[in-house]
Amino acid sequence: MRFKQRGILFGVCLLVLAVVMAGCGSDKKSDEKASGERLNVVTTIAQIAEPISVIGGDRVTVQSLMGPGVDPHLYNATQGDIDKLESGDVVLYSGLHLEANMVKVFEEIGKSRPTLAISESIPADQLLQDEEGATDPHVWFDIDLWKQSLNAAVEELKKAAPGDADYFETNKQAYFQKLDELKADAQEKLSQIPKEKRVLITAHDAFGYFGRMNDIDVIGLQGLSTEDEVGLSDIEDTVKLLVEYQVPAVFVESSINPASINAVIEGAKKQGLDVAVGGELFSDAMGDAGTPEGTYLGMYGHNVDTIYQALSAEGK
Repeated sequence: MRFKQRGILFGVCLLVLAVVMAGCGSDKKSDEKASGERLNVVTTIAQIAEPISVIGGDRVTVQSLMGPGVDPHLYNATQGDIDKLESGDVVLYSGLHLEANMVKVFEEIGKSRPTLAISESIPADQLLQDEEGATDPHVWFDIDLWKQSLNAAVEELKKAAPGDADYFETNKQAYFQKLDELKADAQEKLSQIPKEKRVLITAHDAFGYFGRMNDIDVIGLQGLSTEDEVGLSDIEDTVKLLVEYQVPAVFVESSINPASINAVIEGAKKQGLDVAVGGELFSDAMGDAGTPEGTYLGMYGHNVDTIYQALSAEGK
């Protein structure tokens, strides 16, 4: 689906102007940090911030603009965000039109400091597209693809702090080992769900990469962006699928209004099928800091466990 531009144009222009003025009023950031000085990394989503804080360790300070429950598709930068971005030595965002309303801001920020869309490092033939040719930006649900994105981010850290390059690489390899273990555990568990029950129905189409990696059919009532509209035909088609395959559960998302999912449940009930809410999944945002779901590993594991319990025979 084409992503719609929301927000007030005047406000966007003011924010871009603020970035330009800030850039004109300060010297360009040095490409390298002084020895022993922490690298200040600013990111958009926590799926980037938390792994980079682990990999960067005590050599970095990481700030994320978007917290729990925040929808990056609809997010507009504030003046406070501009200040944070201007304070960063390195700016990392996901890209692929995920942070659609911040594109112009990144273009301006990139003129004064390293600014990288980490997911745009992935070869195009490995990315998913919808029927209209829009690229699916939710690549963190394919662990192998997210490793590519994080690798691009780490290479940017190495350029900014070459004296810490070996430290970053060692930490990255240790973290990637945990990602490989997570992938193996997820595939082993989800493979136990009966084939006819492997249908994942969510509020919007965020789990395509997850489904491809784990051999699960995925249906999102909204398109790739939460700006897309949910039509009556979308709900009716989903209800037909639920009834045909006797799918036991559908899922809500932590950052998405559950109204469309509730409409599907009511529609299935009218057709004689009681469908449960299988649980809450984390899609575009992670959980609260300090909780397991506030880490990438914990968020992913939570989703796997929730889907398994709801769709497997044992979970009925």
